[in-house]
Amino acid sequence: MPRRTKVEKRTVLPDPRYNSRVLAKFINRVMMRGKKATAERIVYTALSLIETRVRRNPIEVFDNALRNATPMIEVKPRRVGGATYQVPVEIRGDRRVALGMRWLILAARARPGRSMAERLSSELMDAATGQGATVKRREDTHRMAESNKAFSHYRW
Repeated sequence: MPRRTKVEKRTVLPDPRYNSRVLAKFINRVMMRGKKATAERIVYTALSLIETRVRRNPIEVFDNALRNATPMIEVKPRRVGGATYQVPVEIRGDRRVALGMRWLILAARARPGRSMAERLSSELMDAATGQGATVKRREDTHRMAESNKAFSHYRW
């Protein structure tokens, strides 16, 4: 982080098939070792699998899954007088989306299955219906913030 100037945000170009910036960011998150074509193939195959199984617009399912996966509040450790408290804080918008994407991808990679596209499609469908490991992780985060609400006056 520079001390003098403000870092300008780079804008991600929308993906070629669905013309969505959020999906382009998701493809970049799936990408490993700079293999963008492989990541695009995985995500587009997952979306086509969703379309054949659910018979709905896959972008709507993706947006719904991402909305259900994004946390609103999290806990951050705060050291006060020798004790460390878990203080609940609200999350900025860009970090919310980043956490939701990260959790979706991690849950899909941890799932048993044949290909990454199948695992990603099933995780997206589960998250869109409010189930799955990603939604459980979000609920656990919210539950931890709720239980530590007594320390919210330590917010900085």
